[in-house]
Amino acid sequence: MVDILIIGGGGAGLSGALRAKEMGAKVLVVNKAYPTRAQTSMAQGGINAVLEDDKEKIKAHIEDTLRSSMGLGDEEMIRKMCENAKEGVLWLDRIGVPFSRTEDGKIAQRKLGGAKDKRACYSQDYTGLKILHTLYDQCVKENIEILNEKFLLNFIVEDGEVFGATFLDIREMKVEPIYAKSVIVATGGYAHLYHGFSTNSSHATGDGVAAALRAGGKLSNLEFVQFHPTALKNSSILISESARGAGGKLLNQKGERFVDELKTRDEVSRAVFREIEKGNEVFLDIRHLGEEFIEENLPQERKLAIFYEGIDPIKDLIPIKPAAHYTMGGIAVNRDLQSSIRGLFAIGEASEAMTHGANRLGGNSLLELVVFSKDAVRNAYEFAKKRDSFKEPKEQIKKDENFLNAVYYLPNKIDFYEKREMIGKILYQNCGVFREDINLKAALSYVRQAQKELPFMGISDKSRVYNTNLVEFIEFGNMLELSEALLVAAISRRESRGAHFREDFPKSDKSYEARSIIWKEEGVICGDFVKVGNEI
Repeated sequence: MVDILIIGGGGAGLSGALRAKEMGAKVLVVNKAYPTRAQTSMAQGGINAVLEDDKEKIKAHIEDTLRSSMGLGDEEMIRKMCENAKEGVLWLDRIGVPFSRTEDGKIAQRKLGGAKDKRACYSQDYTGLKILHTLYDQCVKENIEILNEKFLLNFIVEDGEVFGATFLDIREMKVEPIYAKSVIVATGGYAHLYHGFSTNSSHATGDGVAAALRAGGKLSNLEFVQFHPTALKNSSILISESARGAGGKLLNQKGERFVDELKTRDEVSRAVFREIEKGNEVFLDIRHLGEEFIEENLPQERKLAIFYEGIDPIKDLIPIKPAAHYTMGGIAVNRDLQSSIRGLFAIGEASEAMTHGANRLGGNSLLELVVFSKDAVRNAYEFAKKRDSFKEPKEQIKKDENFLNAVYYLPNKIDFYEKREMIGKILYQNCGVFREDINLKAALSYVRQAQKELPFMGISDKSRVYNTNLVEFIEFGNMLELSEALLVAAISRRESRGAHFREDFPKSDKSYEARSIIWKEEGVICGDFVKVGNEI
């Protein structure tokens, strides 16, 4: 039995695994796909950190993050993240992340949207990818055990305490339990609910967040979905904020600039969406930066534009649209990163750790996972050391085996792939950059109808080996569960704040300066608001 089971092999999970190894904990990482495919690779712009011993600059980073959170960030958590940023980046540098350098050999930094200073440390426009690959290399070097192609089904929970989790072995299609003295969820976010309108990979289906909800855990701030203003028009592939940070301009087809490109992402996304609603086309223009600069600093953005849009940004405008990019909400945790289920911790995009609030500041996602993975591991290890050996519960395994067998016999009368595509469109239009009560309720009605129809959405592939059809069916079930929770939260917050913009309530309301909390009682979604910083 391991001290710490880490579920998820992206930047958060691998950082946690390395920190656990440093602390002497027995750790195991379990991953749905493979570590190098994680969503961390899409964090291109940089990782925030004040690298000088300058209290005023650290204070400015804290202030920028608090302001961006729109009253929903906890100052204690934000201060902890910003004050430990230098240690986190230097740790990454020490283990081999190839940061871009200045002429005098220092880590290069640039300014991202919503920031007062240049504080984003970067590696060309591949920052997240290079961090992810370095973390994985180090895990291999340290002989950390990583089990791939294990799909999280459910947490094993009794009397409000976690004992491990059940997984579907994707290769053999069998249910497997893994027991542990503590569990850290690092499964990523749920932006792929917006299927077809998301910068995220198809794996970002919120499996860990949905499993926590089913296990009796509480979720927080699900309504805050960050839309990135510069996704490629046809594919929704991300064009990094680093392009705007370097001086890229946003233009309509008339060549008119219509927004300050370095405002926060919610403001820029709304401006872009408004232009599109007017019937205008919107473009990102980086031609004036020149070929040499683009090849040196933005090589990935050029490749993506050429491959997915068939245009070369050295000489052409890049057609763009807003797309769901990052989910500020997730598993509600306290200041120890522990959820409402004892022994279950959460980090990264799966966690709502009171740092991003209503609108994440660019460059803080990578920072959060590096800093808080260390804290979560330390707290999880302390929890594990106090825990005696336990009798391994078997009930959840039997439930999941029965569920898996039942799926093979469901009638395939309705194509769940078509439903998934439709829900993506409905969420983008009704619960996207702009929202309104009547549209949110219409979307919720559609989702709940789809939930009723789920028993008629069987699988066409009945094989018992490597059945991706079955995996995608289970993912779709998680997506339906979270779509309902997201919409209930969005309907409940009758105000506009950060990434949640209600056209029927266009102003912020002081009474909603609180975390929205969602949980289930006897299968029914419940909701409330809790003051930021209070116990969940």
